[in-house]
Amino acid sequence: MPLSIQTNIASLEAQNFIRINNNFQNNTIQQLSSGYRINNSGDDAAGLATANQYAGTIATLTQGVLNANNATSTLQIADGGISNISTILNRLQTLATESASSTFAGDRTTVNNEYQGLLTEINRQAASINLNTGGLYNTNLVTYVGGGDNQADSQVSVNLTGANNAVDSNALGIAATTVAGGGTELTGNLVNLNNTAVTFLQNTVAGTAATQAFNFNIATATGNTAVAITVTGNASNPAGGLASGITGAAVISQLNTALATYGITASIANDGKLEFGGNTAFTVTTGAVVGGAAGTQAATATSTAINTANYNVDSFTGGGAFTGFTTGSESISFQNALGTTNVILGSAAVNPLNATDLTTTLQTLNTALSGTGISAVADAAANTGISFQSTSSFNIDVTANLGSADTGNLFATAADAANAAVGAVPVIGPALGSSNTGNSIQALTLLTQAITNLGLTQGIVGAGENKLNYAVNLAQSQITNFSAAESGIKDADIAQQAANLTKAQVLQQTSLAALAQANSAPQAVLTLLK
Repeated sequence: MPLSIQTNIASLEAQNFIRINNNFQNNTIQQLSSGYRINNSGDDAAGLATANQYAGTIATLTQGVLNANNATSTLQIADGGISNISTILNRLQTLATESASSTFAGDRTTVNNEYQGLLTEINRQAASINLNTGGLYNTNLVTYVGGGDNQADSQVSVNLTGANNAVDSNALGIAATTVAGGGTELTGNLVNLNNTAVTFLQNTVAGTAATQAFNFNIATATGNTAVAITVTGNASNPAGGLASGITGAAVISQLNTALATYGITASIANDGKLEFGGNTAFTVTTGAVVGGAAGTQAATATSTAINTANYNVDSFTGGGAFTGFTTGSESISFQNALGTTNVILGSAAVNPLNATDLTTTLQTLNTALSGTGISAVADAAANTGISFQSTSSFNIDVTANLGSADTGNLFATAADAANAAVGAVPVIGPALGSSNTGNSIQALTLLTQAITNLGLTQGIVGAGENKLNYAVNLAQSQITNFSAAESGIKDADIAQQAANLTKAQVLQQTSLAALAQANSAPQAVLTLLK
């Protein structure tokens, strides 16, 4: 290479290395300052693209963890509410069990008032946790957690859809339950004793009380006992003149005072109408109001009822009004768990004077049936027939017209030929709500199912909490692993960069010293000019 003063190659090379070393030093300082290996896309374009994907996934998972934690909190709130509703159901069972005992001596109305109040509280609490029917959380709850290969895998579902997963009284099937004393309503009765807009048995003559009779036929040890119970209104109001009548509760009070001896209870049904209950075999017919204003009766006149809380066979007549036996007879066979009892009813020629009229027939039947649990009472419909009742199931088989035909007999009609077999008579099973304890027994059945249904919903909620916790655990693990992967690409190796900084500083200093030497080299040409 010729000696030149125009172009200093050594200086140019020294300047180039100073630039390289300066960039090296700046990049090292930048990495040490930021902590990142990649600070510009030019540092590692492919690596930065991959790291950014990891960063986006981490951001999604981080928010997903917050979503899952919030959802878990929501389910825990619902779980606490369901546990409280479960406690209320236990109390409802206690009240129903108390009222379901036939020996309960308290006031079932008071018990039922608490019972109904708790049903309302269940509805309030179900709405508070949004798990009432159609409530905010009575649906498929979907929480986006992220981390999946597709959108479906990134979501956690807790399916609380439908009425089966709601926890209000309607969804649990207990909204219509009651533990009030049950009973049989009067057929054709239209009077609502809960109507506070009217009073009952208002008199039409000042100083004379209006009355209404309730005519009972009650099974007793001596047979059928006819009992007439009269409900009486007020003779006058405190100011004189016509009375304002009595309340529906007063009507019930008077009836129960008179019926207490016979084990029969009067009450107001859910629809406000009068009902009678008890284990005793009875029928009842209402009379017309005497001395009362129109539309103020306690029950519709001539309404009837048979105690449908018992197994029963009602209204056996001889094809018309009961006339008793004159020439013919019937053989009746009663079967129940205690055995078989045979009774022959007939004229004097067959079984002297045991069924010549309704009273005699009832006495004959009840004498024969004593100890079997089956009772016979006069039918409610104008006492034209006989009603058989029992607290346990029984069968009746009838053979008609033994010996000779008789159109006035009890079970066979005039169309029956001599010795015709009437055969088995169907027995109607008891209506559960028609006994004092029937409503409570029905409530207990439905409460048992409600507790099962509530447990299923609580199981879904609890399983949902566990699913979300597992999802959080996975998301946290993914965040850690994705962060490690991002760090491996993007983060600076501090130890390495610290060593590089020392190296860059030394190189910078040496390259500056070399440049100084290179810049002074052309001065050697001056020695040739001396």
